Amino acid sequence: MGLEIDVDGVLADLRDLHERFGGPDGARRVAWTPEWQAARDWLLAKLEDLPVAVERDPAGNIWATLPGAGETEGFVIVGSHIDAVPAGGWLDGALGLLAALGVVRALAAADAPPPVEVRMVDWADEEGARFGRSLLGSSAAAGTLDADDVRDLLDSEGTRLQDALAACGVDLDAASGATASLQGALASVELHIEQGPVLLDSGRLASAVSGTVGLERYLVTFKGQAGHAGSTPMRLRRDALAAAASAALAIREVGIRHDGMTTVGAMNADPGVITAVAGSCEMMLDMRVLDADVLAAMLTDCLSACEEAAAAFDCTVSWRRVFGATPAPFHPELVAIARQAVADAGGGDGDPIPSGPLHDSTEVARLIPAVMLFAQSDPPLSHVAIEDSPEDALRIAIEAYARTVEATLARVADGPLS
Repeated sequence: MGLEIDVDGVLADLRDLHERFGGPDGARRVAWTPEWQAARDWLLAKLEDLPVAVERDPAGNIWATLPGAGETEGFVIVGSHIDAVPAGGWLDGALGLLAALGVVRALAAADAPPPVEVRMVDWADEEGARFGRSLLGSSAAAGTLDADDVRDLLDSEGTRLQDALAACGVDLDAASGATASLQGALASVELHIEQGPVLLDSGRLASAVSGTVGLERYLVTFKGQAGHAGSTPMRLRRDALAAAASAALAIREVGIRHDGMTTVGAMNADPGVITAVAGSCEMMLDMRVLDADVLAAMLTDCLSACEEAAAAFDCTVSWRRVFGATPAPFHPELVAIARQAVADAGGGDGDPIPSGPLHDSTEVARLIPAVMLFAQSDPPLSHVAIEDSPEDALRIAIEAYARTVEATLARVADGPLS
């Protein structure tokens, strides 16, 4: 490999980020908060030492552009995201972002400029942790974000999403202008931890990724009648929380039946006191599977389960779609390049694996050729403070990522991917 990435430097940056914006209780980098903005300032300071042009697009995504040799028009995207879930892990998003920083450093230090321009990105609000709307920055760039669908989403303290963005200098109604950020993009390469058990179970330290699953995410509201817990007989109750709980159990069976994933992540009951029957209950519903037709069937079955549960407890039910994503297969030629890069980096050969979690590459892959690589997670958990990966897995994955970027640059310099 001609590109010599400083793996030790990438690991040092990861540890420094964690020490500054994390700790035993996990990461503190939730998007649209002061901590997230401070973490981005830390990143911008790292970029000051490089010959890159830095800008922020209308959706709040940060771009750092390293010029190419000028013989090929267009650019290759590298990067990931610095935001995290509350008390999340030290590698989720950060691994891909800082590996991309390492690649840009290596390209800048090389004897000749890269054959194609490289643009490193820190996508804004990949996690959706504060408002429940994941992939906000990348969906704006991909043209799939509808401002009216998200502007009135509320965080736990009642702040509107639109207002939180404005406090960070982002005008939600202008965010669609971020589509210009992808114009001219030839390919995108992203590194991430797996966040699951497949690689650990197989003994593999890294892998190419075949694509990401499709997803539907809904807020479901059951309405009954609040009443005193001591004076309302069980047979006369219109208990919205009981209806939601019954639906949640049925939704679990939907996921099992379709070999997909159905999750009720939270329930918020009102009035929410121990001495009152719940008059209303909002439920957060997430559905994921690789096949688009199966995803549609799962959605139908889950919403039918909610209707049946509401009727059983003499309640009404309504729902609102918060977010959705169709399955996103990655470009087969880039997947083959990434697979070879993993093998050449010492990770062994193996079939690419799909991603159950969504990533910014899910949105990007709708418009341009894209691929991801995974590093093994051990324990096979993420969105928790104990998230980790073996150092051998991180080293192999970072090396494989650099090889994939280098090979991708060489490939698109010969002509666009079909």
